Amino acid sequence: MERRIETVAVLGGGTMGGGIAAACAGIGCRVLLLDVTRELAEKAIERMLAGRSPALEDPAKADLITLGSFENDLPAIAGSDWICEAVVEDLKTKRDLFERLEPLRRDGSVVSTNTSGIPLSDIARDMPQRLRRDIAVTHFFNPVKVMRLMELVPGDDTSEDTLAALVAFCGGRLSKGVVHAKDTVNFIGNRIGCFWMLAGLHKARRARQAGLSVETVDALMSGPVGLPATGLYGLIDLIGLDVLNLVGRNLDLNLPEGDLGRAYTSIPEDERAMVERGQLGRKSGGGFYRVRKLDDGDKLKEVFEPATGEWRVAQETALAPAHGELAGLLFADDAEGRLAWELIGETLCYAASLVPEIADDVVNIDRAMRWGFNWARGPFEMLDALGPKRVAARLDAEGRPIPAMLKVLLDSGAEGFYGAGGTTYLGLDGAPHPVPAE
Repeated sequence: MERRIETVAVLGGGTMGGGIAAACAGIGCRVLLLDVTRELAEKAIERMLAGRSPALEDPAKADLITLGSFENDLPAIAGSDWICEAVVEDLKTKRDLFERLEPLRRDGSVVSTNTSGIPLSDIARDMPQRLRRDIAVTHFFNPVKVMRLMELVPGDDTSEDTLAALVAFCGGRLSKGVVHAKDTVNFIGNRIGCFWMLAGLHKARRARQAGLSVETVDALMSGPVGLPATGLYGLIDLIGLDVLNLVGRNLDLNLPEGDLGRAYTSIPEDERAMVERGQLGRKSGGGFYRVRKLDDGDKLKEVFEPATGEWRVAQETALAPAHGELAGLLFADDAEGRLAWELIGETLCYAASLVPEIADDVVNIDRAMRWGFNWARGPFEMLDALGPKRVAARLDAEGRPIPAMLKVLLDSGAEGFYGAGGTTYLGLDGAPHPVPAE
């Protein structure tokens, strides 16, 4: 049957739940927003309307949002076409809430959990078949208003019409970039993005010991490779070193044996010391960078050196002209090129080893990294820019294995993962397939 979503219930009014509720109200949907208490739901509305760029730009649209609490108002979800759970990232909390809501929702309603990495199989285990058929993961990226990516993850029993309804609403009416992911740890974006960050801390530490500065590392890991201007350390400051540390612990528990990411699940000793003293990033007043206000009112940007434990004035960085673009940097025979090859090259190989584990095709992986992490090109688009055969030849010369999807390309005889002007992509079967519309 065809399911249409017109009314939405969001359970949890935190950053993500509030952002999802605001997005739905912003397009004219009636929204039921519930939290542990009504007061918390009211505060969620206040946050939606606050700041220079509020999540809900038209204050009048707040009238479309009905507030309540889990204790008193959960039965009201019976009137909702889509019930989106967005409570804390805790398996027991989510399961307890689903056990309470399942008898209350009506037949035909679509259910989702907004989680960044808890497997749907764990959330829905032993739940009624009706819920298992009607539930999926809808992983929005924060902030919901700004970030295009929404990872859609089915369970083993999720029906096609459930997925179709979520694609139509989130992709069509909310204008999100829907990426189809598998029910694996951290899905697509965070699986690859967190690998890049965690591996980056280890590889950049060695590069600093070889003479590269924090600023140089970030200059290399930004424009030249098509990544955001924050670079490596700047992005970790934005996310929080404590959050990345927790991500690493979760990966250590859940990554499959033999996964390349297992080598980087623990943050280096210098960074662990930063976490222990509360030097976490922007939210703590400084991590790898900080800005101090001087007595004369000017501001001074400073950089922290993890190895020495000292702050110093940030310096401007000038890269060699040849290092200003992807291939020129990754194939350069110097310290900067070696860091780029070791980090970006290994990240691309990691992505190429994860098809079909995390997604069935290269397109969903590329879109996840472009839409969720603001990469200019996804991993397979980067490989095409570098020359997949050139990358494979270097791996072979270094005695390193050829990742699965790169081997598919070599066996197929194709020149790249995309062909016909970007309208086709190389499938696991070694044949070209039409690229789905965005």
